[in-house]
Amino acid sequence: MSRTPRSPLARRLAITAAAGALVTAAAVAPAVAVDGDWGDDDPGRSSYHGDGGGHEQGRYRGVVTADRLALRGAPNRGSEIIRYAHRGETVHIYCKTGGESVQRNPIWYLLTDGTWAWGAARYIDNVGPAPRWC
Repeated sequence: MSRTPRSPLARRLAITAAAGALVTAAAVAPAVAVDGDWGDDDPGRSSYHGDGGGHEQGRYRGVVTADRLALRGAPNRGSEIIRYAHRGETVHIYCKTGGESVQRNPIWYLLTDGTWAWGAARYIDNVGPAPRWC
């Protein structure tokens, strides 16, 4: 069964709406302390436990290369800043998508480190394989 391709604008709007819903859900959800393994029932947390592979069941990691990287509510530089990540910080990547180009790199990563936020891939080096597409 073939799907009808969506226009780039419709795809970006759908991704932005989904990311906004995720950010909102993360912001209003109660905080829960977890001991030990995070399990597979929480897509917002990485199950990486130092196994050297850097990913498990589609979850990926990266290292921030910018001194101070703004993590945003949508994959573009004009959206709300959710928080900042700093050089050397390891981040957990849920997936990647196309967005506004940053120094000729149009890829953005959806990060899951306590909040759902978008980071420009230009300033995040993959640890292990490249993340899957959103």
